[in-house]
Amino acid sequence: MYKKSALRNGLRIVTRSIKDRDSISIGFWVGVGGRYEEGRIKGAAHFLEHILFKGSRDYSCEEIKMRIEGVGGALNAFTSEEQTCFYAKIPSKHLNQTFDVLSDMIANPKIALADVNKEKTVIVEEIKMYHDLPQYFVLELLDGLLWPGHPLGKSLAGTQETVTGMSNHDLKKFHQTHYVPENIVVAACGNLNHDKIVALARKKFGKLKKASRQDYVKVNDVQSRPNTHFFKRDIEQMHLAFGILAFDESHKDRYILSLLSVILGGNMSSRLFVEVREKRGLAYSIASSYRSLHDTGLFLIRAGVDNRKIVEATTLILKELSKIRRAGVSPSEFQRGKDYLLGQLLLGLEDTMDNMLWVGEGIISKNQVKTLKGIIKAFERIKMEDLQRVAKEVFDPKRYNLALVGPVTGQQEKQLGQLLGM
Repeated sequence: MYKKSALRNGLRIVTRSIKDRDSISIGFWVGVGGRYEEGRIKGAAHFLEHILFKGSRDYSCEEIKMRIEGVGGALNAFTSEEQTCFYAKIPSKHLNQTFDVLSDMIANPKIALADVNKEKTVIVEEIKMYHDLPQYFVLELLDGLLWPGHPLGKSLAGTQETVTGMSNHDLKKFHQTHYVPENIVVAACGNLNHDKIVALARKKFGKLKKASRQDYVKVNDVQSRPNTHFFKRDIEQMHLAFGILAFDESHKDRYILSLLSVILGGNMSSRLFVEVREKRGLAYSIASSYRSLHDTGLFLIRAGVDNRKIVEATTLILKELSKIRRAGVSPSEFQRGKDYLLGQLLLGLEDTMDNMLWVGEGIISKNQVKTLKGIIKAFERIKMEDLQRVAKEVFDPKRYNLALVGPVTGQQEKQLGQLLGM
């Protein structure tokens, strides 16, 4: 289903041809994100993502948008802890022009002083916006509990101080260090020809010199006691983020943990949704998820809870974690969870953009594409007793971390600490 090639300088190309589509989704992935920054350049990857839209050697800021959006396409980008991706979805006939624009942004950005100084204000306002949104700010607090003192434990966008202190020279150096061929993947899916994508990549990137990509700071996932961070804010709802250090992206049990996440809080049939929202009405939203990184992972439960019932809601969350450690899951839960996961996967891969994100992330992170057939086999190998085994390993009370944003009282802090065994 997928084809992969590489240029002599190390740049990789991966495609999936889907002939019955009228679109192509293309992404330029760079293996750098928030965890590659420290000190005064914290936020550089995200800052650089903004700046690349401000103009390149061949295209102005206005031309970048016009040449893709002006033909009916959609253009965007994102920065995560480990990757940055610039992507577009366009009618197939506009592939050449779109490729030229995106590749020029990646290879030849201007990074002009005036643009950098202007964008500082925009990013500072973005940081303020997320701090004003408790459902996002609480996740930042949780990261600080999980990875204290490490880049993963700090804001992806940086701070107002680091952003305002960065210069265009800092961003140029960051670009030169990380935007090297060996650290770039071109991923495309839709009505396309693989050899043509390779030819376009060779034309735009083939002359770039080979250079080694920079490594990241490894984490130390040692935690011997539970942690909390309560941020008092006078709002109408308590925002909860409960996190546990979990498996990295290559761990043999990662699919088992994904299945546990679905059963606990992945949909409206899940235990947490039924117990916390449906039966007791303690929260409007509650969900669990599992996210894996190169050398660590996070099992997350997040909820928006009635201010007066935060202790009761947290008690129920801990009860469900304990219950699944002690008794595992039922046969019906087990089958429903599997069916849901595979069904969501199939639905997601109907779109060219979802396919591009799937193959691009696989190559940039692990240099391999997860096939649907392989994932189905991986889930078929899971047994019911595997879920209890993994639950016992991951849901260790000594490794619990709780962050709250809201009008938490001293009495609630005390009760929550006692619940966590602090």
